[in-house]
Amino acid sequence: MAAPPTYERLINEIAERHHAMSRRFQQIARFVVQNPNDVAIESVKTIAVTAGVQPSSLVRFAQSLGYAGFSEMQRVFQARLLSAAPGLNERVRALKAELGPRSESTNLAFLNELVISDIAALQHLLDCIDEQALAKAVDLLSAADTIHVIGQLRAYPIANYFRYVLTHLRQNVQLLDGAGGLAGEQAQLMDKNCVLLAISFRHYAREVVDIVEATKRRKIPIVAITDSQLSPLAKHADVYFEVPEGEYNFARSLAAPMCLAQALVICMGHQLPRSRRSKSDIPELSARRWPKVEKAVDGD
Repeated sequence: MAAPPTYERLINEIAERHHAMSRRFQQIARFVVQNPNDVAIESVKTIAVTAGVQPSSLVRFAQSLGYAGFSEMQRVFQARLLSAAPGLNERVRALKAELGPRSESTNLAFLNELVISDIAALQHLLDCIDEQALAKAVDLLSAADTIHVIGQLRAYPIANYFRYVLTHLRQNVQLLDGAGGLAGEQAQLMDKNCVLLAISFRHYAREVVDIVEATKRRKIPIVAITDSQLSPLAKHADVYFEVPEGEYNFARSLAAPMCLAQALVICMGHQLPRSRRSKSDIPELSARRWPKVEKAVDGD
């Protein structure tokens, strides 16, 4: 096979072949897709250590895509880097240099690390989301008779937020919370006038993936928030938002996906007829500022 000559074609090729790759190659694929700038500038040894694989595995991965070796594939990433925005890791390093490191293990130092990571993630979010995807998602969500929302594991707070705020928009919203083990049965209540809003990040909740796949087979529209083009949600969604993340740890922040969730709701508030908005929460919206709340709701 001919090696993909451009970054875009390379990533599309990886996405198309990802499901058929070995577990080791899938691990490499996730790393190169989520860390393109690191792949462009680091040595093969450094990349291998960071990705948790052997350098020989990187070489074989590149060869499986038609390249003579890893260096030839790396040149595709280097060409992209000439015009690309800084990656998430680069933003974190730049912010640490600007704000100053905190080497001591204090509570404030831990807070400092989290704040730096969140700032970088929010900056990176702006480079990953485009107007066309936002418009399509808002159109689907606004036109739906009922929005069914599902998110488990650490995506659950975002799903719950959608349920809360869409209720204030006077949208008919159902949270597929799986109470009593009935998430699959709840999903069967959807019809073609509904939309499934699915949120999942690595490691992807099996039940969420199963429901997304079943919903796709029924030709019901799907809007997804996930963390990679290789996510099992991405290939089934009518429109998906990729929120790349840094190194995995138990305290991985939800700042970026939660900000995206808020943006989707605000965009819907602009588009929905006033008769379908909550008069207390979403008055006439201004593109220049957040909506002014006319009165408190439930003490918020």
